Amino acid sequence: MRSRNRGPRRQRSCSFCADNKIEIDYKQHEMLSRYVNEFGRIRPRRQTGTCAKHQRTLAIAIKRARHIALLPFADE
Repeated sequence: MRSRNRGPRRQRSCSFCADNKIEIDYKQHEMLSRYVNEFGRIRPRRQTGTCAKHQRTLAIAIKRARHIALLPFADE
């Protein structure tokens, strides 16, 4: 079976690298909730388009926000 060629892939750029003013903080639960799926799991880099450095800091911030109960561990 062949895979369909849907045109050239667009190069994703990290939104945190593009705009240096954005800071990843565990207290910004609205911003962190964009990087968590509907089941409460952290979205992977290939879905969010973040670089490895910022994905690590996002994961740490999300885990800190969960411990303080700003983000849920799992949505039910």
